[in-house]
Amino acid sequence: MPATSPSPDLAALRRHAVARSLFPPTTLMAAVERLGGFVQADPLRAPARAQDLTLRHRVKGYRAGDLERRYPRLPLREDFFINYGFVTPELRALMHPRGTRRVWDPARWQLAHAVLAEVERLGEAHPADVDAALGHGAVKNWFGGNSRLSTELLDGLHYRGHLDVVRRDSGTRVYRLAPPTLAQQAHVDPQAAMDTMADALVRKYAPLPAGSLSQLINMLFNAAHQWQDLRKPTIARAKERLAHARVDGIDWYWPACEDPTRGWRIPSQVRLLAPFDPVVWDRRRFELLWGWAYRFEAYTPAAKRVRGHYALPLLWRDQVIGWANASVRSGRLQLDCGYVASRAPRDAGFKAALAAERARLAEFLGVAAE
Repeated sequence: MPATSPSPDLAALRRHAVARSLFPPTTLMAAVERLGGFVQADPLRAPARAQDLTLRHRVKGYRAGDLERRYPRLPLREDFFINYGFVTPELRALMHPRGTRRVWDPARWQLAHAVLAEVERLGEAHPADVDAALGHGAVKNWFGGNSRLSTELLDGLHYRGHLDVVRRDSGTRVYRLAPPTLAQQAHVDPQAAMDTMADALVRKYAPLPAGSLSQLINMLFNAAHQWQDLRKPTIARAKERLAHARVDGIDWYWPACEDPTRGWRIPSQVRLLAPFDPVVWDRRRFELLWGWAYRFEAYTPAAKRVRGHYALPLLWRDQVIGWANASVRSGRLQLDCGYVASRAPRDAGFKAALAAERARLAEFLGVAAE
């Protein structure tokens, strides 16, 4: 089994986590590759969507909305991995043809084939146009509300690999037929596909405590439901090939080619991170590395929020020391910062570094700094 020498301590793991994820800005596609071939998406815009807030630290000259604007010309596709987002063709091919938890009966497939025929006729299909042509009406969705049956069928066909999202129209997915090979290809070695997907997760989220490694691989249930029985052996195989160490009673894992103790360089910068940024996504790891609990409170009733509607973790050097809620008022960026220690650090340079991050965030949003 691979192991590192000397064994890292928690401080080394923290530096490793920050430095390997917040790599020097590069091209958009190179950044996505370094993020394991996947960028998580979220529709909330506060002050920008999570995918944009994630990419702004990692892509040269990135501006809010660049991914959506460039998407029709990129090889990336919207799809479900461990959660919904943007995936490379190589990663997407590993997941399809995808099984599903809900099996459609012949009657549902008859309706779905009618949707596919309408999408083929239209070339690029907005859900409203499909619904107008087929008149399927409304149905109860999974959370108890009403949605259009045509929209539900489009979503299901997209998940099953029959449709691609070609672009967005005011946030609404516009579909076209996917290449037929996506839903028809056969994997010679499903275990190899699961191993490759597990490696993509480790590449994105390492170093990982053992519990988080298992959690992430178990979440491949969403990516490749057809291989759900392979999750347990995939976890065991990952632990065998990854580098590892026991630190403060917890087993940690990372790619065998990396060394957390090598002296990773951390710039004296402030960075405001998306709630789903790879540095902070794993809440278990977050508490182990930074000693406090960060929670995403956008869907928490306002009266029960502790840090705000869309609090952005505030990273100073290799320490997450607080959070900030960002908003744009009258064309100017406003930041409301909070700190775990109840006050801003007195470190030399922090005030200037925070001002520089405010200026970068304002430029990214296309507004004036506060």
